[in-house]
Amino acid sequence: MRRSNRLFEIIQILRAAGRPMTADALARKLEVSTRTIYRDIAALQMMRTPIEGEPGIGYVMRRGYDLPPLNFDPEEIEALRVGLALLSRTGDSALQRAARRIHEKVEALHGPADWLLVAPWGAPPDDPAKGCVQVSTLRDAIRAERKLRLTYQDEQGCQTVRTVRPLALVYHLECVMLACWCELRAGFRHFRTDRIYGCDVLAERFVGQGEALRGVSPDQNRWDPVAPDLAETV
Repeated sequence: MRRSNRLFEIIQILRAAGRPMTADALARKLEVSTRTIYRDIAALQMMRTPIEGEPGIGYVMRRGYDLPPLNFDPEEIEALRVGLALLSRTGDSALQRAARRIHEKVEALHGPADWLLVAPWGAPPDDPAKGCVQVSTLRDAIRAERKLRLTYQDEQGCQTVRTVRPLALVYHLECVMLACWCELRAGFRHFRTDRIYGCDVLAERFVGQGEALRGVSPDQNRWDPVAPDLAETV
């Protein structure tokens, strides 16, 4: 998390807290060290953010401090709420956590909307305890254009190991598909993330190739990230 985002998160957490929060509690919530929290609080206080603290008690935000409202109209806010709620159906735990943080910010500024609901059923959660690979690992590899070695099991139970160049993630209603250039098959392939039982991020990269591969015409090599029937789904 970038420092600017973390400072904003600290403000939001303290504004919503009903009692003082210790640096240790903030550090656990933001997954950083306690020393980082001390530095961030000091930086916020230097920026005249009204945060007060007592040793052994914790930090509080002085009453009356507010942030500028988000510049969205009512329908845009409702679209944002529904979009954030739909992330619960992706099975992507990192995106779900990010959605909850954004949701808290929206509610802090605009209040709750309990009448606007989205059913939570969808893709299975990417729980490492169940042997699943976290989707955030795949997203990171796509951004960094870093090759992956996947251990994949198809619906018949056959297991293969493949080195792939990850290109895109497609969130369907009941599953998430990883679109790749598969080096074993020398072609585009789609892999269901809930069938990936192993994933090693390799040192080898394919910098500059990701955009080029995503730009290949479907007529040239049957590439279509949202229509896996145009390329082999395994």
